[in-house]
Formats: sequence, structure tokens, C-alpha cells
Amino acid sequence: MDFDLPEEIVEKKKRVREFALKHFDMEKAKYYDVNEKFPFEIRKKAMEEGIIEYDPWALLVTIEELFTIDAGLGFSVFSPFFGNENIMLLGTDEQKKKYLDPVLKGEKIMGFAVTEPVAGSDVAGIQSKIEKKNGKWILNGNKMFITNGSIADYLVVLARNAPPPSPEKRHHNMTFSIVEMNWKGVSKNKLTGKMGMRASDTAEIIFENVEVPEENILGEVGKGFYIAMQFFNISRIYVAAMALGIGQGALNRLIRKAGEDKEFSSSEYVQFTIAEVATRVEAARLLTYKAASYLFQMNPDPVLTSMAKYYAAETGTYATERALSMLGLDGAVTELERMFRDAKINEIWEGSSEIEELTIYRMLMKKYGGI
Repeated sequence: MDFDLPEEIVEKKKRVREFALKHFDMEKAKYYDVNEKFPFEIRKKAMEEGIIEYDPWALLVTIEELFTIDAGLGFSVFSPFFGNENIMLLGTDEQKKKYLDPVLKGEKIMGFAVTEPVAGSDVAGIQSKIEKKNGKWILNGNKMFITNGSIADYLVVLARNAPPPSPEKRHHNMTFSIVEMNWKGVSKNKLTGKMGMRASDTAEIIFENVEVPEENILGEVGKGFYIAMQFFNISRIYVAAMALGIGQGALNRLIRKAGEDKEFSSSEYVQFTIAEVATRVEAARLLTYKAASYLFQMNPDPVLTSMAKYYAAETGTYATERALSMLGLDGAVTELERMFRDAKINEIWEGSSEIEELTIYRMLMKKYGGI
């Protein structure tokens, strides 16, 4: 068993870190956070320098390294591609040419619209409808907390094509479609005042009798829930990498402080805390990389994926909280304060920590419960 990353991935980590150190100016990061603006200039520079690659390991370490420096600016580099996996895996040739290619070239921005005011982690609870009437698909509903919602050119949207056949089969009869944001009946409201990730764009989306052409139906009609679960098996690995990067960033700042301040580092409490944070970060990394190795071999393990997302998210929050506590005012007035706020969302999106724990339990019982 080899725990070393391939040389080309190690070089990729190095190049991404150099990019982030060069372009992620902390005053700039503070500006976008305070003003809740999307940093288009950072995205443009990342595209020009080829930071995003679609080799899965390259993308994972890219996210980790970007978030080590700054989560808000780092998120802006890859979030415009959010949801592309669905078109990549399930789209027709025409859909890939029309919608996927411009995104991969950095010309367009897309998003993934599942969450609703009444259905967050409970995907089976969505109420938006896409029904065929007089030969046309008509979309109605309300989506909430949609990443890139007010800046996206199009969204991949999940809605019900028919009522569920029974309460036990709520996950049936859901369908994905590709919706262009300039279509009649689509409206968006940018959300502000978020606790963290303020440099990212988040919006409420309302669909009122939006006509969706047949050619914009994505994947098999009625199988949208399973498509969404496939997407989350992928995206949760990358959320784990985001949280891992934040945790490593907090640890780096503690180590830097200890190296610069001998009085600070002379405390056994400081020494013990740094050792504990470092151990948790490394454990999160090993779990994330193990889960990723299964996924990238097209053999995902849902238990490992949920463990990685859950533990890395908790570790990112823990590491930033400990760093803030130890550095006091020096932490509260620096980027650590922003890192702490940015870390918390990883415990919520793509399935809350509680949902991940339930998934772990249920899958373990399914596998071993009969012993």
C-alpha cells in the first residue's frame, strides 16, 4: 500500500499553492467577504493559468490547497462548474456541446438546484414540479440556498414529474432538467448576510410556468433522486477536501505563531493543542483520500464517503475554533475569524453532519446488522 501521491499530483499541489499565495491577497479576500461579492477576477486568473483540471485527484488536491489559503476565494475558482458532473455522466452529445463545453472553457457559469425551503438534506421532500402538459414540460417551484444562483447562466434543476406513488416511495418520480436563467418565468433573489462563504454567490430561485424543451431533460425521467445521490457521492468528497484545506490552514497559522513566539510555544497547552489538531487533520486527510480512491476507481463506498465528509467537516471547524481560542485577539482580527465562519458550512451543505451519521449507521446495519 503506497501512501505517496504520484509526482504529477505533488507538482500540481505545489503549483496551486503558488497560485493561491500570489493571488489570494488577504485584503482582497476581506473585501469580497465584507461586500459579499463574487470575485470574478480570481476565477478569470485561475482559468488563464489552467488551475482547474478534470483529473479527479488533481481537482481534489487543488481544492484542498486553495482552501488552505482562503476558502472564499478558493471556492470562486471551482464553484462555477458546480453540477457539471451530471451533464458529463448523463448528458446527450448535444447537451454537452451546448452547456458543458462553455462551462469547462470558463465562458459560462452553472449551478445545481436541489435544495428547497422545505427540503434541505431530505432530498425526497422536494415539492417543485416539472409536468408535461400539451407536449411541453412546465416547471414550477422554489429553490433555496442555490450556489451561483444569481450569476449562473444555467442550472441543473431537480423537480417532481409526478406525485410519489406512496409515502414509502417519496424518492420516486423526480427528474432533472437544464434550465437557462434568462428564460421567461425564472426569477432570482440574491441572499446576503450569510455566516460564512460570503464571497460565493447564493440565491433563491423561483420558477413560474417555465417551459423546458424536451431536449433539456437530463437523464432518465423519474430517476432524478438516484442521479442526485450519485452526484452527492462525488461532491461530498470535494466538500471533505474543502474542510480539510481549512483545517490545514488553521494548523499552519498555529505552527507559524509557535515558531515566531517562543513564549507562546513554551506552553504545554499550546504544544498539546497543536499536536491534537495536527493529528485530527491528518486523520481527516487519510479518510478523505481513502474514500476518494474508491470513488475515483468508479467503486464508491457510501460509508467511507459519509465518514470522510462528516469527519473532515467537523475537523475543519474544530481546528479553526482552537486556533481562534489560542490566538485570542490576534486571531479574531485576522483571516482566522473568516476561516472559522467559512468552515461551519461544511457541516451543513451536501448533507449535514447528522445526515452523514445516519447514513453511516444505516449502511453499517445493512451490511453487518444480521451478524
